[in-house]
Amino acid sequence: MRSGVIAQKVGMTRIFTDAGEHVPVTVLKIDQCQVVAHRTVEKNGYVALQVGVGKAKVKNVSAAERGRFAVAKVEPKRKLAEFRVSEDSLIPVGAEITADHFIPGQFVDVTGTTTGKGFAGGIKRWNFGGLRATHGVSVSHRSIGSTGGRQDPGKTFKNKKMPGHLGVERVTTQNLRVVRTDPERGLILVEGAVPGVAGGWIQIRDAVKRKLPADVPLPGKFRENGAIAPAPEAPAQEATSGENA
Repeated sequence: MRSGVIAQKVGMTRIFTDAGEHVPVTVLKIDQCQVVAHRTVEKNGYVALQVGVGKAKVKNVSAAERGRFAVAKVEPKRKLAEFRVSEDSLIPVGAEITADHFIPGQFVDVTGTTTGKGFAGGIKRWNFGGLRATHGVSVSHRSIGSTGGRQDPGKTFKNKKMPGHLGVERVTTQNLRVVRTDPERGLILVEGAVPGVAGGWIQIRDAVKRKLPADVPLPGKFRENGAIAPAPEAPAQEATSGENA
């Protein structure tokens, strides 16, 4: 089980196949999605990766959070999330997961927060049919009708579908196909619509109901931060000096 990523929804567009057919896609952008911390069985009781994305202003980050980012040698992030992974799929702390972590043709599950639409009636919120257009109905065509009996049951049951707040809910759309990736610009194009508004944060992970392709990178596609330490130089100098001696 591999790690997921946090992306930002850019918007929708379409691309054309070689046969001339157009495919509606949603553009998702990854902005420096880095591993912030590990969750291990010995310390936490489960195995997971905590990843962060985006740059946060230092003044908006608490001192404790700044300390956690300093330990990981990662800049403060705007958005954090955890992804359960298997023990052999742990990515080093500080590594940046790139857009080619997913490959074209594979299926992913996308989680986001739906668009808020405020207070809505029963017809818009629950797709009620409404009352009749005539035969005694005068000013309440879009009302929801009866919500309960008078003597029996004598109350309105809990969870009755009624007018109320619509949207701003966590929704997961499953089995969306990855059409194209652009690692240089950090873009992932998935087929179809994704919950949320443009600019909203989206979580992308491998589809749980589809088999993972054989050529998918394991434990993932990422790049390390920092330069490689020049450790092998010292032994090489010692061997040279020994030969000269």
